[in-house]
Amino acid sequence: MLIAAGVSAFVGEREDAVIILAIVVLNAALGIYQEGKAEKSVEALQRLSAPNAKVIREGNLTVVPAADIVPGDVVVLEAGDIIPADIRLFESSNLKVEEASLTGESVPVEKDAKAKIVGTVGIGDRHNMCFSSTIVTYGRGKGVVTSTGHNTEIGNIAVKIQTYEEEETPLQIKLNQLGKVLGTLTIVICIIVFIVGMLQGRQPLNMLLTSISLAVAAIPEGLPAIVTIVLAIGMNRMAEKNAIVKKLLAVETLGATSVICSDKTGTLTQNEMTVVKAYVDDRILYVEGIGYEPKGDVKLNGRSIGISSLPNLRNLISVGVLANDAKLDNSSGFYKVMGDPTEGAIVAFAGKLGQTSEQLNMIYPRIAELPFDSGRKMMTTFHSNYIEGKIVSFTKGAPDIVINKCSKIALNGRIVDFNKELKDKVRSVNTKFARSALRVLSAAYKVWDRLPEYLTFEQVENDMIFVGLVGMIDPPRPEVKDSIKHCRQAGIETVMITGDYKETAYAIAKELGMANNEGQAIMGEELDKYSDEELREVVKKTKVYARVSPEHKVKIVTALKENGHITSMTGDGVNDALALKKADIGVAMGITGTDVAKNTAEVILTDDNFATIVNAVEEGRIIFSNIKKFVFFLLSCNIGEILLVFISILLGWNVPLLPIQLLWLNLVTDSLPAMALGVENAEPGIMKQPPRSTKEGILDGEMLGGIVFQAIAISFASL
Repeated sequence: MLIAAGVSAFVGEREDAVIILAIVVLNAALGIYQEGKAEKSVEALQRLSAPNAKVIREGNLTVVPAADIVPGDVVVLEAGDIIPADIRLFESSNLKVEEASLTGESVPVEKDAKAKIVGTVGIGDRHNMCFSSTIVTYGRGKGVVTSTGHNTEIGNIAVKIQTYEEEETPLQIKLNQLGKVLGTLTIVICIIVFIVGMLQGRQPLNMLLTSISLAVAAIPEGLPAIVTIVLAIGMNRMAEKNAIVKKLLAVETLGATSVICSDKTGTLTQNEMTVVKAYVDDRILYVEGIGYEPKGDVKLNGRSIGISSLPNLRNLISVGVLANDAKLDNSSGFYKVMGDPTEGAIVAFAGKLGQTSEQLNMIYPRIAELPFDSGRKMMTTFHSNYIEGKIVSFTKGAPDIVINKCSKIALNGRIVDFNKELKDKVRSVNTKFARSALRVLSAAYKVWDRLPEYLTFEQVENDMIFVGLVGMIDPPRPEVKDSIKHCRQAGIETVMITGDYKETAYAIAKELGMANNEGQAIMGEELDKYSDEELREVVKKTKVYARVSPEHKVKIVTALKENGHITSMTGDGVNDALALKKADIGVAMGITGTDVAKNTAEVILTDDNFATIVNAVEEGRIIFSNIKKFVFFLLSCNIGEILLVFISILLGWNVPLLPIQLLWLNLVTDSLPAMALGVENAEPGIMKQPPRSTKEGILDGEMLGGIVFQAIAISFASL
């Protein structure tokens, strides 16, 4: 087009030159789309950093800006603090840290200065370390700064984000290929026509103008504008379906997706711990309802029961709620937990039986406590009024520890010896719960004549009365299973990539239909032992990746891409940013997602729903199908115009159409019907076809045959 404009200007056809140049500028303007840069992700990472930190310097506790911290500083950590650097603990007391932004898991991690780390382990398993930008939720600790700034785990992610280069999308590649083919054909045809005209004795200037006409006829000037408009319409339709697309060409790339790599927590699951089973009075109860909303039935043998249906159900609820620091808040219109998610799930369970934390704590006030610590794996609180004239201590903790600390069991209204047979039975139930990927807590209590003068673990947490077990899980979203089924019908593979434990991840994947045997699940640390070639084979059969680091996620995505897949990666945390950048399409969560994830991704889901991704993929397929339709139409018209001019020259006739007339045909007469084709609805069964091959062009053999047939018909009809 630029050459045609130059030649037009050279031969004095300034009006033609100006119009042709205007078309070029218009198409260039429509094609410009400013996407989010890596710098935005880095800025968001910097905003995550703590503004100030408490450090001990020269023996004095002082508050300094986080930017002034250096390796070797001693940092003091307390509940609510944003950790300012990577720190190795040398002192800890009941310390819990929420590492969701770095590992993707919302349940706070217990930290222990005495923990021994053997070999190389993932971030989530380094229990004697605290990492920059994570949050202290409970307890306190002290540690020595090991890394700051870009040398921290989170800083390392920022550095790597900047190193990744943008890759061309499938549509860019196909349009560029089409453009090269059309450009080459245009030059060849123009040369042939010029030579034929000269052999016929025509004037060189006239033949130059004729060549310009052919060049204008050959190039579908409306194509870039229509592609841009159709993609923009697709963006709007996706936004209506809760998917905000930041990058125009990503709309179509979604339609080519052959593998969706999904985070577990919050995407496939609710990101809300929920009690689903309980064991009391030698019976297993099934708990309905989802999330922290205290609504749902508690069932025994398929029938709904109440708090008084079993002799010890009230005791189980009382231990769970009173030895508990979490509260439920619905001031925003939906229930969320204030405190530990595991404890919040128990409070919601109690609410389903008509018991609230506020009521129980008012009736049975807490008068003393032994806080939870990772060594004991228990917490105990003391309450008055529960038994008239007595003090009762309630203990909640890990089943394997609590069971061994109990000498009696409350069973069907009686207190009996907790003998080996009964203990083995309880342990068997605990094992079954755990194998179902449930997080299990046990409940026990002890009766006192008066509050002990000195509270010691050995005195308080021994010879207790065992009450029961509570099993909870972050349950799958109800719509995800059907969405994964639809993906399978569409030939799209879905894999889970999570920081959670292998057993939990596999159990969720199996329930959702993503995996059907444990051999399809693998730990992140296992990936390190494979070469690149071996990893490409491993990813062909693996459906679940557990305890993975940010680097592992990039390895997985890279291997899938090298196997020829178009990858879509979902994520919400800083830990997902590298993989979001590396994937063909990065999809961030709009509700739970960090600014880093949102700035890095091409698509943001406003409802954090996996099903929305599937809807977006369908929209992408519709768009590519429509692009093929209007390209077919435009090329049929353009080649018809070429043949019309070419045949006229061969027959010695005058050129039938001037460049300006051809531009009018291409931009108005051809483009408007083409645009109508570009916004058509989906063809039947579009999501029951496999993803198109990355080698598939916009035009196939059948389409080329149709284009040639229609072009010949158009040209001969015009003659």
